[in-house]
Amino acid sequence: MTGDQPVLPPALVAAREIVESLVADGVTDVVLSPGSRSAALAYALDAADAAGRLTLHVRIDERTAAFLALGLSRGSAITEGRDLRPVAVVTTSGTAAANLHPAVLEAHHTGVPLVLVTADRPHELRGTGANQTTDQVGLYGGAVRHAVDVPAPDGRPGETRDLRAVLVRALAAARGTRSRYPGPVHLNVAFREPLAPSAALAGLLSAGPGEASGETRADARRTVVEAVTDDVGPYPLDPGPATVLVAGDGAGDDARRIAEARGWPLLAEASSGAAAGTHAVAAHRIVLGALGSRVERVVVMGRPTLSRPVQQLLGREDVEVLVVAPGAAPWPDAARSASAVLPGVPAGWWTEPTGDRAWLDAWRGAGEAARKVVAAHASAPGPTTALAVAAAVADASGPGDVLVVGSSNPVRDLDLVADWDVAPLVLANRGLAGIDGTVSTATGVAHVAARAGRRTRALVGDLTFLHDAGGLLRGPLEPSVDLQVVVVNDDGGSIFATLEYGALAEQEPSTSPTFERVFATPHGADLAALCAGYGVRHRLVADVEGLREALAGRPQGVEVLEVRVARGSRRTDGTRLADEVREAVLRAVPTGFAPSAPERHGVA
Repeated sequence: MTGDQPVLPPALVAAREIVESLVADGVTDVVLSPGSRSAALAYALDAADAAGRLTLHVRIDERTAAFLALGLSRGSAITEGRDLRPVAVVTTSGTAAANLHPAVLEAHHTGVPLVLVTADRPHELRGTGANQTTDQVGLYGGAVRHAVDVPAPDGRPGETRDLRAVLVRALAAARGTRSRYPGPVHLNVAFREPLAPSAALAGLLSAGPGEASGETRADARRTVVEAVTDDVGPYPLDPGPATVLVAGDGAGDDARRIAEARGWPLLAEASSGAAAGTHAVAAHRIVLGALGSRVERVVVMGRPTLSRPVQQLLGREDVEVLVVAPGAAPWPDAARSASAVLPGVPAGWWTEPTGDRAWLDAWRGAGEAARKVVAAHASAPGPTTALAVAAAVADASGPGDVLVVGSSNPVRDLDLVADWDVAPLVLANRGLAGIDGTVSTATGVAHVAARAGRRTRALVGDLTFLHDAGGLLRGPLEPSVDLQVVVVNDDGGSIFATLEYGALAEQEPSTSPTFERVFATPHGADLAALCAGYGVRHRLVADVEGLREALAGRPQGVEVLEVRVARGSRRTDGTRLADEVREAVLRAVPTGFAPSAPERHGVA
């Protein structure tokens, strides 16, 4: 007590301070996985949610919780623009903290600001065999921008002020305020009992700042961390070299704008944020097989990850590679061939003389020829194909929509069929290109998209869907979400058929059983029964026409559209498509633009 004023125990004061500091720094969503050691945080979060200061999401699986948080943060691009809003995820100690790791790695590689708050036992219990106690300090290694081990609060003077300073530093690191390198941060917070308030003290959890501890905040003005501005100096470009712009994941609309300003062909991945407009080259990874040998300079924005032909182009010794990479994050240069790494687009590039018009026209003509071949394959009569499904989803996704696309084949199929004047917002977990957590990520994105009145759908493969089936689980007390999930079910991992493992199985039939067991991994799962178990609507769509009809409306709740396609012809279909695109491109481009020697590139 302070006079007649009751005072919360130190653990609850600290928990309330952590929550209030998150809110003060603009955090609007927190995901909680229940546990005992994190109980003080749970009470504080529930009080803040009840008071309308934040939105609390509760998930029983920490891995799902983390990917939901990742989706909530990524979805904030809809309203926040390029600077994503940090989202916190709170767990108890032990394996709960370890289960955040997959999403932490994804957030690390994609620059998503997650605030990981892991409860821990106090220091005196570490290393003693105490229940659910392990070494959580440095648990995520180099995958976090900032990590701090917060000692168990004991109520000493100035403790809440120090805790606020810790939160300010952590949130600044998560946002990349100084480094321009946003990403996950880790606060490992120890707590001692008592972890729950008595009935008499419960109301203090929603008390105003400082009231719960008796501390005044006359001296508690928050530190404002100024963003560090980069000076992008002049970098004149010789207009002579034949130049293309490669826009990888997260490049943003500046990539499209500078390509159009400079007259450069734009080779934009579907999730780049630039895959639209007058200069985007359709099916560019296949077109590269016909025109790539003529490229002399590549400007790279974002992080290209989808195709080997692009990486082969970037690795050529005769190509000048200029990487535009704002911030302090490692610049994308997997081929280790960059001639220069620039912190931004030099101002002069917007006004300097543009490139060769004939060069641009050749690429645009090649892209149009490729688009027609791809469209013909996607609409060909016969059994439904994964390419046809991707085309239907792309056609149904307009500028106001949000499309979350899974790794492996779905994102590559979308990359081939994308043909937008104005693209939807396309999001994909390309940081490590894993299939885990995609349903949860899409769910988080859909929560935020709904606030802006935007429709969200996801395009995933069957293994991606099964891997995160737990993401369908939502407790009856949790906010509902409208999300349409299109599952391309080919009963296994067809991506491997397009790689060297599939080629070996094709060339050496004796290896086919091995390929089928350890790469293709058929599962025979009943997706309808699985959805029924989670209480989610499921519809088996027989053909593309039925899919287009299903995609025309707005989802009500979570709806799974399953489209079954054959897997056995994946490799041969891809090879035939690439060959036909190459032939069409060679017919379309002017004499002199065709390569002097045949080039063959895979489509993976």
